[in-house]
Amino acid sequence: MAVDSSPPPPPVNEKFAKSLEFIEEMTTNPDSVQKGVLAEILTQNAHTEYLQRFNLGGATDRESFKSKVPIVTYEDLQPEIQRIANGDRSPILCSYPISEFLTSSGTSAGERKLMPTIREEMDRRQLLYSLLMPVMNLYVPNLDKGKGLYFLFIKAETETPGGLVARPVLTSYYKSDQFKNRAVDPYNTYTSPDEAILCVDSFQSMYTQMLCGLLMREEVLRVGAVFASGLLRAIKFLTVHWRQLALDISTGVLNPKITDVSIQKRMAGILRPDPVLAEFMSRECEGENWEKIIPRIWPNTIYLDVIVTGAMAQYIPLLDFYSGGLPQACTMYASSECYFGLNMKPMTKPSEVCYTIMPNMGYFEFLPHPPETEHGAVELADVEVGKEYELVVSTYSGLCRYRVGDVLKVTGHHNSAPQFKFVRRKNVLLSIDADKTDELELQKAVENAAALLEEYKSSVVEFTSYADTGSIPGHYVVYWELSGGAPGGEVMDKCCHVMEESMNSVYRQCRVADNSVGPLEIRLVRGGTFEELMDYAISRGASINQYKAPRCVSYTPIVELLDARVVSAHFSPAPPHWTPERRG
Repeated sequence: MAVDSSPPPPPVNEKFAKSLEFIEEMTTNPDSVQKGVLAEILTQNAHTEYLQRFNLGGATDRESFKSKVPIVTYEDLQPEIQRIANGDRSPILCSYPISEFLTSSGTSAGERKLMPTIREEMDRRQLLYSLLMPVMNLYVPNLDKGKGLYFLFIKAETETPGGLVARPVLTSYYKSDQFKNRAVDPYNTYTSPDEAILCVDSFQSMYTQMLCGLLMREEVLRVGAVFASGLLRAIKFLTVHWRQLALDISTGVLNPKITDVSIQKRMAGILRPDPVLAEFMSRECEGENWEKIIPRIWPNTIYLDVIVTGAMAQYIPLLDFYSGGLPQACTMYASSECYFGLNMKPMTKPSEVCYTIMPNMGYFEFLPHPPETEHGAVELADVEVGKEYELVVSTYSGLCRYRVGDVLKVTGHHNSAPQFKFVRRKNVLLSIDADKTDELELQKAVENAAALLEEYKSSVVEFTSYADTGSIPGHYVVYWELSGGAPGGEVMDKCCHVMEESMNSVYRQCRVADNSVGPLEIRLVRGGTFEELMDYAISRGASINQYKAPRCVSYTPIVELLDARVVSAHFSPAPPHWTPERRG
C-alpha cells in the first residue's frame, strides 16, 4: 500500500480533531506556554529545599530563575537524589511525593541514573501518547481496521533503601493502571496480550508475542518495537524458533517451555490448531531466506514503528532487508527525565526525521553547541534554524535546569514551535541497544584488561572500537595493536571478559538479562596498523600535528583497513556479572 507523504484533510474523528487542535494551540505561541509552564513549576515547588537555596523569593519569571538557579548535571543532584532514595520524604526537589525512580540508560559511576518522578507525570506522558495516532491518521488512515504487532517488554526493577521502586520508564508505563486499564481503542489494538508484555521472562514474553503475531498475521497493519534493535531481535527470534512456533500452531498446543500461568490461561483462549497456517510458515521459513520476511509473513503491513534516529540509524539497512524497504516511522521523542515531543511527519525518511517539542511537557532551554562564551541558555522560541544545541529541562518532578545530554539541530518550525533533529548523545562512543559507553569507560576497560598482559611482557600500543551490528544481537569490537610477546588465545579471551566486567551496569544488563548485546570481541591487528590508519587520515586532510587515533570508528573504509590487518579474533567466554540490585 502506498503511503502519501502529504496529509489529507483533517479527520472526521472528533477525538482526533480535538487532539490536532490541541497541538495547534500549543505550537502557535510556544513562548507563552513556556512562560506559564515555568510559573507552574516554580509555584508548585517554591517551598522545596532545593529551590529555597537560591532565594527566588516567590519569583516565577524566567529572568529571576535563570539568573539565580544554576544549570546542573546528574552528579550535581546526586546527593539530593540519594537522600530521596534512602527514604527522606521531605520536599527536597519536589513538593509532591516522589512515587518512584525512573532509571535512565545513561549512567553515573557505572550505575543507571535515578530520575525522580511523581504520579501526576504519568498523566502528562499519557497525554503525549494520545497525540501520536491523530497525527499518524493524517498520513495512514484506517489503522482502526487492523492491529499492531508490537514487541513490548518490561525490564528488571529494584527497590531503593528507602523503599521506592526504580525501573525504566516504559516498564513503569506498562505496569501502570493507565496501561493495564486502558479503554478499548480500535486504533491502538495490539496482537500481544498484556500477560505476555508483563511477563518478566524475556523468552516466554518474546515467544508468546511472536506466536500471537503469527496467529493474527492477516490483521497486522504495522509492526514495531521501541527501538530498531528490539524489532531486529524479534526477527532473529523467528529465524531461530520458527519450527517450534509452527508446531504450536499446527497442534494447537502451547510450547511446554511457556510456564507462566497467566500466559497459559490467556493462550488457552487464543491458540487453536491451524495446520494451514503452520504449513505456510514452514514454506516461508524452511529455505532460510529471510529477505522481505516481514511483508511475506505479515502481508498487510504498511509501516514499521521503531526509533531509527541517533545510534539506532545503524540498523536501517537490516530493517530494509527484512521489510523490503517498508517506511520506518519515528513517532515521538522522550527520555526518563521528560517526554519532549512528537514527529509531525511520521512517515518521512529516517534521515529527515525531526521532532516538534511540545511546550506544555516541561520548561526547555538550549545551550549552544559547541558552547558560545557570549551566550547562555536560549529559550525554546529563540533557537535558530541550522544551529545545534544541548537540551536543558526543568520538570514538574523537581529537575531544575538539568542537562539531558542530547544534542539537537534546529531544522524548521511547526507553526511557531521549533522542530529538532536528534543529532547524538553527548560523549557516547559505543551503543548497540540501551547501552551507552563513553570514552572514559572504554579506556578504563582496556586498561583493566591490558593488565593481564604484563606477565607476558606485552602491552597495548593503541586501540580503537567499532559497534558491529552486522549480526543480531550486535556487539562491541575492540581493535588492539600489541607490542612485546604474544599471549595465547585463552588469555585474550579472558581480556574480553575483563573488559565486559568493567563496563557499566546498563551494558551488563543488556548482555545478561536482555540478550540485546552479544559477547565483546577483541581483534588483534598486526604491528604498524595504527600508523597506516594515521597515514590514511592524513591523506584525507587530517593535520599530522593534531592527529590522534580515534577511539571509535564507523567509516567503512577505515573498518575495512583494520579488518584487513586482523591476525586473530577473541570473544568473551562468559557473560559479565549483573543483578538488578544496585551497588552501595
